[in-house]
Amino acid sequence: MNRILVAFCVVLALSSCTSKFQTILKNKDTDFKVKMAEKYFQEKKYTNAQQLFESVMPFVKGTPRYEELYLKFANSYYYDKDYQNAENLFKTFVEYFPNSTKTEEVEFMRAYTYYKRSPKPELDQTTTNRTIQLMQAFIDGHPTSKKAKEAAEVIDACRAKLELKEYNTATLYFNLALYRAAAISYGLMSDGYPDSKKSDQYKLLTLRAYFKFAENSFVDKQKERFEKVVTEYNDFVDRYSESPLLAEAKKIKTQTDNYLNKIK
Repeated sequence: MNRILVAFCVVLALSSCTSKFQTILKNKDTDFKVKMAEKYFQEKKYTNAQQLFESVMPFVKGTPRYEELYLKFANSYYYDKDYQNAENLFKTFVEYFPNSTKTEEVEFMRAYTYYKRSPKPELDQTTTNRTIQLMQAFIDGHPTSKKAKEAAEVIDACRAKLELKEYNTATLYFNLALYRAAAISYGLMSDGYPDSKKSDQYKLLTLRAYFKFAENSFVDKQKERFEKVVTEYNDFVDRYSESPLLAEAKKIKTQTDNYLNKIK
């Protein structure tokens, strides 16, 4: 019985709150609605704030407070984790207020909404690539900004995610015995991420994949394909002569030489 009473009280309270908000929303006093929108915003009741901000926008447009309220409107979506709508509002803010002192901040936040939507490495990385584009544009446009360092860190995080996705794809090819595809993929990683701490590892994996490709080829194709392994080995030595992985690369080169001697 007590549970039923509690449930009834909760429903009654919610109904009362909804009724109160609807009364505020229907109120024709713009100043009052702005005040309540800001109150809801401060209380982190962002859905209510959004509705009120949206309803007053046509009436404050062109007034001194339009810019401030529009930014709060955009931020209400960001704080509510509705990053897609937040991005759209941040974008239009810059278009509406190109000379605003808040433009730099908003441009960063717009780029950051894409970062917040960036998915796990195994999923499509369109938003991750878009994050990199917008953050780089921010750095180029505001090189002395206090946010430039953070923007660069976001770019690094995004590139690390793309790097991991490519590595996982290349490794899947290798595990499926698609050695040529694996070799090409690892090679693209070695070239595409020259500053990566794992660039020598990617080059070694390229070498290993080409070796497996040659080893599993028809006899009439092996000479040409083992020669490709030698070329990749020489490139490894040129680029990573100090790498701790050089010993492993030399083992693959020795195995390759043995195959080529037999073929001759």
